[in-house]
Amino acid sequence: MTDADFHAADSEESTAELDHVTIENDDAPNECAIFPHEASEDELMNAWIAAHDDSFISLESMR
Repeated sequence: MTDADFHAADSEESTAELDHVTIENDDAPNECAIFPHEASEDELMNAWIAAHDDSFISLESMR
């Protein structure tokens, strides 16, 4: 996905910029943490999403 994928067409409301990190686990599948780009440390405690291997699907399969 690109930043353009997060753009809401014909919307005056701004979209949140997101950032991500891959968390490599030795004894479990790797995870992807997604969070607001400019979040403070306090906001990061509550404003993130963790995604695992089977959480992702092909963009082509959704078209």
